Amino acid sequence: MRLEAITWERLTDALAGRALEAKADDGGPWVRIAVDGAPAARPGAPAEALADALRLRGRSVVVVGTGGFLRPASLRYEYGRHDPDSYYDGWFDTGALWREVFGPVEAGGTGRVLPDLWDPATDRATRSERVELPPGGVLVVHGPLLFGHWFPFDLTVHLRLSPAALRRRTDESEQWTLPAFERYEREVGPAEAADVVVRTDDPRHPAWAIRQA
Repeated sequence: MRLEAITWERLTDALAGRALEAKADDGGPWVRIAVDGAPAARPGAPAEALADALRLRGRSVVVVGTGGFLRPASLRYEYGRHDPDSYYDGWFDTGALWREVFGPVEAGGTGRVLPDLWDPATDRATRSERVELPPGGVLVVHGPLLFGHWFPFDLTVHLRLSPAALRRRTDESEQWTLPAFERYEREVGPAEAADVVVRTDDPRHPAWAIRQA
């Protein structure tokens, strides 16, 4: 895969253009986009930038971070606070994401998306109101380990960090998660699975590539 240098502004414009051209695989009226990346790659920032660019182009957008769909602490920490396999397999409530986020924007759905479910700081339900995404709207989901769950994305973006950059840019307190991302590379191969790969080893100088069909 050949990567080309690009600015974040040009990248956002290019992704917005691809999003406007995307069609839902299930024939429904909503387009679903993934921005996948380890916390060190800060996937929320490009996801929000893409959402802003789409709104400027007249599209309604709902942005959902998987950090709002963590499972309760009693389940996350069942095998200790620093277990990488638990982080990989059990921290994120994929069932709730299917039910509350993807289900409403499947063909025939209501379009009423729950933006978050669980507050990890209080370890309680957020009680957020649902947000209605009208037909023609775009759902942008960002977070780590998004691929491999058969989520029905129509456009996928992976923010890639080399192992050295991932280690360097991950906070000391989160270094225990690194084996989970090594496993993600082995089992899922996110760079091969994504439609668009963005190398972010140096966040000031991203580079990108589009997977050929």
